Amino acid sequence: MADSQSSGPDPSPTPEKDPDDWIAGDEPMTGPQRSYLHTLAQELGETVPDDLTKVTASKLIDDMQQRSGRGARGENSSDT
Repeated sequence: MADSQSSGPDPSPTPEKDPDDWIAGDEPMTGPQRSYLHTLAQELGETVPDDLTKVTASKLIDDMQQRSGRGARGENSSDT
């Protein structure tokens, strides 16, 4: 019989690490970063260079999310 006791999902979320502290931050941005940046750039009518680092791409994604209204916190999404 299997042990039915489990601790379940971790109740504490994993803290986000500052991109400036990433060990691999100077590596080229990932494919998913590139794709999402181009999606955000298209929505904003902007262009994005293809030679960004992971750190630069992450920071640009955060900035563009806020400006596009896709920001996780939604600070710029309420105009009421």
